[in-house]
Amino acid sequence: MSVLSPTGRLAVLRNRNVSFYLSSRFLGTLAVQMQSVAVGWQVYQITHSLFDLGLIGLAQFAPFLVLILWAGHVADTHNRRNIVLACMATQLLCSLLLVAFTLSGSQTVWPVYAVLVLFGSARAFMQPASQAVLRNLVATKDFSQAVALSSSTFQVAVIVGPVLGGLLYVFGPNVVYGVSSTLLVIAVLLMSGTKSAPQAMNKAPVSWHTLLEGLRFVWSRPIVLGAISLDLFAVLFGGATALLPAYAHDVLHAGPTSLGLLRTAPGAGATLCSIALAFWPITRKVGPWMFGGVALFGAATVTMGLTHSFYVALVALFLLGAGDMVSVYIRHLLVQYETPDEIRGRVSAVNAVFIGASNELGEFESGLTASWFGLVRAIVFGGVATLVVTGTWMKLFPVLSRMDRFPHHDAEQAAKAGAT
Repeated sequence: MSVLSPTGRLAVLRNRNVSFYLSSRFLGTLAVQMQSVAVGWQVYQITHSLFDLGLIGLAQFAPFLVLILWAGHVADTHNRRNIVLACMATQLLCSLLLVAFTLSGSQTVWPVYAVLVLFGSARAFMQPASQAVLRNLVATKDFSQAVALSSSTFQVAVIVGPVLGGLLYVFGPNVVYGVSSTLLVIAVLLMSGTKSAPQAMNKAPVSWHTLLEGLRFVWSRPIVLGAISLDLFAVLFGGATALLPAYAHDVLHAGPTSLGLLRTAPGAGATLCSIALAFWPITRKVGPWMFGGVALFGAATVTMGLTHSFYVALVALFLLGAGDMVSVYIRHLLVQYETPDEIRGRVSAVNAVFIGASNELGEFESGLTASWFGLVRAIVFGGVATLVVTGTWMKLFPVLSRMDRFPHHDAEQAAKAGAT
């Protein structure tokens, strides 16, 4: 790793668009994380069903999967800043609908799933646009720093959000949803204060050919395909965080505040890791670092499943988040460095499908397996499966597992050599 100067980092933050975007994203993520704790605990209190916890993930992933390729095309043909702004406004609407549901006193959870379907639809359009727009806000030499800062602010929100959600839930879920709505209002205002970043607009009409352009690009790049498919299958089996409400209640015999701390631990690990990456970005042994991060994720999941100690579980979840952050950081740089701007939205959409499947579909898989053969067995099985996937992908994609530097670095070095 190479040391990053503090001056370089501050230069990125002096960019008004970047600072406003990161602030808006931080508050929006904080609100969503608070909501996620409240929704999980509220649904489990009403139904006491592990399967229903899994459905929370499925309700968000199903519309996401249906819409994401179209969303990628929209991100390449329309202003990405405006797309992000509209999606944040939709998230605000979802938060207000959850307030209305709670105040109604209903004990039927299908309205919650309906709101989550709308939320998943908004996220489908927001994810490729937000991933692609960051590349347009900074110069290539500053991009890795911007990614690390973006990850840091995101993970701080992931840390603080669940804790606030757990603490505020003591006063009722309506309080959590109300505070989330307020934060989303501020996030929308901040995003509206940004100016559109230059982007290469693709004006091709919608067709199956244009919708699948990102998928064809990923399939033609073994390095990119290996990186994002590793995340898909590893986290798909290791998505034990969906079971945390039941795990806290039934295994650790803890309440909503402790659940908030457990939900915070992965974010804490990821945040400290991302801060380290902002100062010492990974430039050598890229492949081994990525596979090592995924292996740590799997081992930490197994540890969490085997323990009955709250503090051991907390440490395991912390390490889980740190390992995941390394993988996310490298994968994001690989995808963005390798992708031309005119198809960056569609490639980001394909990447979002893999991320969404590994998270929401992984939550559904965890809920399903837990309902089949028990909570603890499901968590341990997921961690072991992640380790198996890591070893298998090292064999399937040897060029990725042995990668020393990012491809753009080699291209820059070759260009410099040719110029001399």
